[in-house]
Formats: sequence, structure tokens, C-alpha cells
Amino acid sequence: MRRTIAFLILFIPGALAVYGIKIMRDMLFGISQPPYPALWVQFLAGFVLCIGGIGFIAGFVLHRDRKKNKVQNRFK
Repeated sequence: MRRTIAFLILFIPGALAVYGIKIMRDMLFGISQPPYPALWVQFLAGFVLCIGGIGFIAGFVLHRDRKKNKVQNRFK
């Protein structure tokens, strides 16, 4: 049950990061998505979503590894 909950906690930020990459890619090809008024806003939103999702997952993994004492001394 704990693994299922951990998977769900990681799935949502992962999906947001993937969506961020998708809208950044669409901006590079000149495809405008409906909720964004300009291409640069679309790229900025995608960048924030991507960095936020990856950062959340990285923080989650680092926190879990700290609890299990599996990190180097500089990360403790």
C-alpha cells in the first residue's frame, strides 16, 4: 500500500514535468496551445512546470535516501 501511495505522489509531478516538456517543444515548432496568449508565455509556463516537477521528484528521492542513510556525507 505504501508503494502505491508513493507512486501516486510521484506520478502527478512527473506528469506535470512531461506536460511542461511538451508545451516547450510545441513552442519551438510554433504551435500555440489555447490557454497561453503568446508563445513566450507558453515556453515560460512549460519551463516552470518542468523544473518544478523534476525538482519535486529529486527532493522526494533525496529525502527517502537520507532516511535510509544511503547518501554521501555532503548531502546529510
